[in-house]
Amino acid sequence: MLSPRTRHRLFRAGFRAITAVGADRWLAPAARGRGVILTFHHVRPEPVPGFAPNALLSITPAFLDRTLSLLAARGFELIGLDQVPERLAAPKGGRPFAVLTFDDGYRDNVEHARSVLARHGAPWTLFVTSDFAEGRGRLWWIELERAVSRLDTVRLGSGRVLPARTDAEKTAAFETVYRTLRAGPEPILLDEIARLGREAGFVPGGLARELCLTWDALRALARDPTVTLGAHTLTHPMLAKHEADFAEREIAESRARIEAELDRPVRHLSYPVGDPTSAGPREFETAKRLGFATAVTTRPGHLFAEHAAHHHALPRVSVNGLHQTEAALASLLSGVPFLAWNRGRRVNVA
Repeated sequence: MLSPRTRHRLFRAGFRAITAVGADRWLAPAARGRGVILTFHHVRPEPVPGFAPNALLSITPAFLDRTLSLLAARGFELIGLDQVPERLAAPKGGRPFAVLTFDDGYRDNVEHARSVLARHGAPWTLFVTSDFAEGRGRLWWIELERAVSRLDTVRLGSGRVLPARTDAEKTAAFETVYRTLRAGPEPILLDEIARLGREAGFVPGGLARELCLTWDALRALARDPTVTLGAHTLTHPMLAKHEADFAEREIAESRARIEAELDRPVRHLSYPVGDPTSAGPREFETAKRLGFATAVTTRPGHLFAEHAAHHHALPRVSVNGLHQTEAALASLLSGVPFLAWNRGRRVNVA
């Protein structure tokens, strides 16, 4: 299995190759389909430190501005998520469209992204995790980063001890712990990371108060007509790892809680983590049965007419903080990398 660092080096080389031969332009009409839903998490100006295993989830406001400018230059029309079903069902594709989505409900989306989006007149969707808005909940991937940043050695529950003195050692330790725990049951993942957090001197479950928008802040945001608010479950679990009743409750009650707090209908869902190990056919059917207009995954790809039959398993393209370059962005917007990634399939819902 390739390490994350090796994979990202290959990605960079691929992006450069695609733009160097102009494939991002001459293959785009066939590869990009009707449009694309872009995924963002953090938008903030802080420089990335040496140890930053979650840096892929954070871009700068300047790169968000470049993204919106390139979308305009490449002829994309910015639309809201509400318009996607009708655009997919249209007999002709017309102009390609782009939808901007932000997961989890971070404060920096308002503090740093909102002004950039407003300057471009861009509609956008914010997917809210109810427990994060409450100031509780487990942003466990950030807890793990914080714990490893403070520890000199990282001890797994199995007894294995990993060195973590240098940035390189910390990065390797994070990748090992992350990969090991992601492969197992989620309760064990949460317990192990909570233990590491306590060993590092902080109480797990407090990061949401620091990083996420409160209900009051979300109520203010809900008055903005350019913003669509969607559901991202109650506690941000990997739904496919849990029983069906648990997954349905997470989806249904998160929508009910957001609607009660904000007095605004919630028509769209984002599956936490969103890859095939976290959301699959069972979750897609649940979202459909519960009446959501759309539900989005993190399975990579553009939208095609065929997705009109799969509104609850829509792919997205992540704007990755490790690839804040014109070449990467042009490649992703062209759809060309996903021809290989999805082995020629336009729809990937299995």
